Amino acid sequence: AQESRGLGDVYKRQVFSCLIFFLYFSRLLMSRKDSAVSVASLSPADKEGFLTKQGGGWKSWHKRWMVLKGSNLYYFKSKKDKDRTGVIELTKDSFIKKENKKKYCFAVGTEKRVFFMFPETQVEQEEWMNTLSQVVDNLKKGGSGKSERSASSLPNSNKSPVASPVVPEKEKPTGDSVTTTNGPSSLLKAAVKQIPFLQDPNSKPMEFWEIWQESLPDDIQLFKIVVSLDLSQISWRCTGPQNKFIEKMVDFFWNVGAPEPEIDRLNDVGTLINPLIIGSWIDMSAKGGMDGGWHFPCDIPLKLAIEASDPGESTTKVSEWSAQNGFDAVVSVGRDMGAAPPRQTHFEFTLQGDFDHQLQVALSSFSSFGFPGLPEDAIQVIKSNPKGPLGLSIIISSEGFVKLGVLTPRPNPSALSKLAALSGCSGHSDLIDKFQKALGVDGVHMVEYKFLQKGFGYGVYKEGFDVVFHYLVAKR
Repeated sequence: AQESRGLGDVYKRQVFSCLIFFLYFSRLLMSRKDSAVSVASLSPADKEGFLTKQGGGWKSWHKRWMVLKGSNLYYFKSKKDKDRTGVIELTKDSFIKKENKKKYCFAVGTEKRVFFMFPETQVEQEEWMNTLSQVVDNLKKGGSGKSERSASSLPNSNKSPVASPVVPEKEKPTGDSVTTTNGPSSLLKAAVKQIPFLQDPNSKPMEFWEIWQESLPDDIQLFKIVVSLDLSQISWRCTGPQNKFIEKMVDFFWNVGAPEPEIDRLNDVGTLINPLIIGSWIDMSAKGGMDGGWHFPCDIPLKLAIEASDPGESTTKVSEWSAQNGFDAVVSVGRDMGAAPPRQTHFEFTLQGDFDHQLQVALSSFSSFGFPGLPEDAIQVIKSNPKGPLGLSIIISSEGFVKLGVLTPRPNPSALSKLAALSGCSGHSDLIDKFQKALGVDGVHMVEYKFLQKGFGYGVYKEGFDVVFHYLVAKR
């Protein structure tokens, strides 16, 4: 909730682009013919094969089975699809040209939009560009657009790609704003030096962190860092505008081997919700834990957020609990992109009402979702600092509830020693102090009292009750 409110003014300007996104997809759906177009119905095709194509409103990359038939380039999710995902209609005014967005990337320009796509090899790039350019040339001459099966489309051809028509190069963008030396990214690098298990530059967690950090755009607005009090577990989360973030975020997931169905899931949920603010996160631990995923940290109707989760008893319980307690929205939803199931979906709620009511709802949720109650000492610390609003963090999977946490605002300094004792980390206050100083923040943003169910720590994360600190590092 704090992230959403803190960045609200920055993203209000993007509401218009959100509307354009909606209208674009509305027109797309209305333009679809009533009759389905299957891959089989287009046989024999003028040319077909896999290309990785960039989406329109939601700028992620997806492998698509492309089928050229006449002047139409259809794309499908698989070779056996019974209906197309979309179609690119070529005209005499279309253009084909190389692009540097990706290796072997080329652009197909139409009156409505410029499409970007790439194959696996340079030979395939040349074949596709030759064939599509030939279609455009035929249309210019008044033909049907059907490409001739000539040497230009054969793998052994020595003919150069045809660039028809010639298109002037677009003005190069100035790029994102560069983070200053005391910006969020620099502060994160300083904080990493205070994490004991990240001091080995050759460790897998450190390598993972560097890959993630390098994938981030320069104009990050906000980082959230969640740490255990002995710094043995840490979660890094970043937040920024969708239009600057999505492409690099998806590239990161590809680079670390996220399953393609999960990248498709991100695309589907992103298209459904169309959040103005998005982010990625990674978790790691001293025992070698490494996980990552995406999150949308903004107000989202629950009926849309729930689409990020897998069907199951835990998903049903969250929906029922929300209805019983009057919640129709979340302030954040996210999902992990791990290589193997079960996938985990994270919901965050801001509790409503006065402090006593918020606390009652938070504490009762533990029994509602099958968790042990919070320790009495933890409850007393929460009551000693009756500030609101409280938050509730819920992680579920198809195999049940994973984690439940109560989020409380900035703690009193006098409570820090009690929190350290609750987490079993009384002797590590110097570590937290140095880490906090490196981040350049003046205190803990939120305290989370959480419980991780047995079996979901996988031997690398602490199971049972724990206390963690949330820090915010914002762009100044």
